[in-house]
Parts: sequence; C-alpha cells; structure tokens
Amino acid sequence: MLRRDILSAGLGLSAAALARPALAQGAAKVLRVIPQANLTSLDPFWTTAVVTLNHGYLVYDTLTAVNSRTEPQPQMAEGWLVEDDGRRWTFTLREGLFFHDGEPVRARDCTASITRWAKRDPFGQVLWRAVDALEPLDDRRLVFRLKEPFPFLALALGKSPSPAFIMPERLAQVDAFTQIREAVGSGPFRFLPEEWNPGQRSVWTRFDRYAPRQDAPDGLAGAKVPKLDRVEWTVISDPATAAGAMQTGEQDYWEYPLHDLLPVMRANRDLVVEQRLTEGTYGCMRLNHLHPPFDKVEIRRAVAMAVDQRDYLRAVAGEAPEGWGVCPGVFTCGSPLESEAGSEILKTHDVEKARAALKAAGYAGEKVVLVAPGDYPQINALSLVTADLLRRLGMNVELVSVDWGTLGQRRASREPVERGGWNVFHTTSSGNSLNMPPIHLMLRANGKDAWFGWPDDPEIERLRAAWLRAPDPAEARRIGDALNAQAMLSIPYVPLGFYWQPSVWRRNVRGVGRSPSTVFWNIEKS
Repeated sequence: MLRRDILSAGLGLSAAALARPALAQGAAKVLRVIPQANLTSLDPFWTTAVVTLNHGYLVYDTLTAVNSRTEPQPQMAEGWLVEDDGRRWTFTLREGLFFHDGEPVRARDCTASITRWAKRDPFGQVLWRAVDALEPLDDRRLVFRLKEPFPFLALALGKSPSPAFIMPERLAQVDAFTQIREAVGSGPFRFLPEEWNPGQRSVWTRFDRYAPRQDAPDGLAGAKVPKLDRVEWTVISDPATAAGAMQTGEQDYWEYPLHDLLPVMRANRDLVVEQRLTEGTYGCMRLNHLHPPFDKVEIRRAVAMAVDQRDYLRAVAGEAPEGWGVCPGVFTCGSPLESEAGSEILKTHDVEKARAALKAAGYAGEKVVLVAPGDYPQINALSLVTADLLRRLGMNVELVSVDWGTLGQRRASREPVERGGWNVFHTTSSGNSLNMPPIHLMLRANGKDAWFGWPDDPEIERLRAAWLRAPDPAEARRIGDALNAQAMLSIPYVPLGFYWQPSVWRRNVRGVGRSPSTVFWNIEKS
C-alpha cells in the first residue's frame, strides 16, 4: 500500500489552506493548542487515552512525580517516611494545598483517590495486593500499611503514564468503573466545563491558589508554574487546516503534526519544530481475544508472522530512517529490558507463510471488524496498513471509520461484532509506558481484568509478579527476556515499532520543555 494512499487525498497544503487571514490574537497569555485528539472523557482513571492524561496533568496533582531519570520525587507530598522494614509508608502533605472548589486538600482525599486509581491502573493493582490498609492519620498525613515490603510504592503513585491523580473525596468515592463527569483537582489549571464542547473546544484557566514547589523543574517533578492565563484546545481534524492555522498565527501549538507537513513547518521562521516528548511513540495492534477469529492463538500468530514494522512506520513517519525504528519486542528499545528473546515471529515478514498458517489454524472467513480513527492521522495510518495486510492474508475485513472519541467508547465493548463489538483497533504508547512490566498496559494478561482485548495468559502474569521480586538487575533482565518470549507465543498484542513525534509551536511561546507527557506548566507566551 502506498503512503500517499494511506494519508488519503485532501491532506496536501493548498494555497487556499495556508493563505487564510489570521483570527484575532486575543490575550497574550492565552495559549491556543491543537491537541492530538478530541477530549471526550474527563476521568483519567476511567480511560487510558493520552488526551485525557494531558487534561489530567492540567487539572490534578500527585503525591509523587518522576524526574527525568524516572526517580520518584515529592510533589504534593512534603516527603515520606518508610518504617517497619519497608512495610509502613507515611506521607505528609505540603501546606497550602487547595482544590479548585476552594476546599483544602486533606489526607482522606488522597486515600480515596489512590484507592479508586488502584482498581483500574495496572501498577496500582499490583501495589494493592501488597496493601493491608491505607488510611488518613490526620488532615495532612496518610499511611500505607503493607503485607510485605513494596519498594516501588512511590514510583507507582507518580509514574508518568496514569499516575494517582488526587481529586476530592466526593469524586474519588465514585465507583472506579463509572465515569466521572466533573473535573476538580488541585493542579495548576482549572477546567471550565461551561466552555467545553466535545469535538470542538476545551478550556482551562490558571488556578491562582496553586502553590508550586520551589524545586527546579525536572521531568514531571519540581515546580509546576502556571504562567498562562488560559489554555484553549481547538480540535482541528484536517491536518492541512491545522497547518494553515499554525502558519497564519491562529494557533500557537500543534501537539502531533502530520509528518508530511513538517518540512513546510520548518520552512516558516515563526515556527519551532522540535521533538518535545522524551520517548519514541510505539504503535500497537490490539486484537480481541474474546471472540473469533482472534480467540485462537494460532490465528494471532499468523497475523504477527505477516507484519513488517517498516510498512507501518513509513506510513506514519515517511522514509527518513532517523524518524523511526523497528523494535521487535514488547519493551522499549534502548531501555534496560529491551529484548528480542523469542521475537523471530516478528522478523518473518512473510505473507505467504502467514496465509498458510492462517489456513492451518482453521480460519473460516469470519468477519474481522477493524475500527479506525479517521480524525487521528497517525493511528489511522497504522489501521489502514493492517486492513490492507489482513485482506492480503485472505481475511474478511470490515473497516469501520469513526472519530477517536467513538473508538475510545467502542473498544470497551465485550460484545461480538454483530452486536457492536470489534476485532482489531490500533493505538500508540510512549516508550516510558512500556519500559517496565508493572506499567506495561499491553502486557497485562489477566483475562476480564486486562486492558481492552482481554488477553488471558497466566504465565505472563506470573512473570510480571516475579519481576517485582527480582533481587538484582541481572535477574530482572532474565525475567524480562522470559516475558518477551512468552508474549511472542501468546500475542497479547502486536508491536509495530516506534516513531518520533515532533511538536510545533510559534516562536513567541517559550519554556516548552522535554517531558514524557505533554504538559503546559512553565510555558509562557509573549
């Protein structure tokens, strides 16, 4: 399949698209952002969508946060004390913390938030098995009493993918599997629900009572200073229109520009094009393990046998080899656990062998419903490569194009395809979400409690637990190799390699730092 076909007609820059006059500039401290996707959910525990995570970092704060070396640091916490041979952790809140509704942040808000988070988050679920009790001692102190030592506790609470955001107790008491429709936190920006129009616009304003830490910013830790009066997200699903808005000054920041348009952006002296995210963006093909045909491991392996990561990466990031890299394993390439143990299946790249394997597995022409986000160009490109590949394998593919918000809702359905379910969808994940077993969402294989797709592989789960108890790095690496090999046997998902995703901002926007996630504190606009 040609890349120009994948990106589809209409994405090229026409003179009309770039020549439109700029709109009124507005206040100097308003940052106008083109987000990577539509914000459809406000609940950072209910969904793993990156756009909701970015919203979460605007609105909420966390007890701990990771620095640029992935080390947990105090954030809302003044600090913590570990006693009883690692089985008692006491956290003390900083003074002067307030929620956006004017209420002070209390320890009971933290215990309720962490309890709700731990029911959904993979690392939280692992942590919770070691927790005997979590309770407030007074308004500023909370204590974890553990059944056994858990040295990763501070990291689990503040890790960059899906941290334990703190919300008021009244919201945290909502069932973890019920979506919260209100966004009240204690973070640097306050969400404006009256200006939220899903699919079009989301707005946050500076929270004047936010008290930043005095430490220097470092990764997601340290001072989070809200230097902007407002942050306004405008959804512009057509990349050519988005490029025009950046060129003319209608928008200030484009989170995920289309790679084809980067040369045009770089040619504009008023724009900065840089790699802001510190990790590569990894493509993932997620298969539904509950229903035919991918309930059969042999059929999942047949598809993996046909995949050539280079096809996917070129579809998204073009031919330039510095823009992407193959990574035939489940752990982040370049990380301590990078592994190709058992990964021969991802190096096969043979459609004929895969077609024969599919026939031998008993594929009987069952419909394969592939849901693709037409408004998310990068993930849509991955989806179209898979649609073409499965058809070449002889599979009966129905490609369903929806917006990203609808895909996020549909992927939660466990129904068969004839009742609105799905067989395949694609997503992406930052490398910092795939570098350790307890945070690797795609590797969770605990059946009905796993992430969408619901793989069930007890051996993967056993190895994940063993990694947490590894006595030294060598044993942790051995277990990592075993995890990679087991994942290549059961195929909880198909890794598609990684690409680098730059961002674009206007030159009068300063303070844009490198981070594992897109955050808007410490940024200012002249």
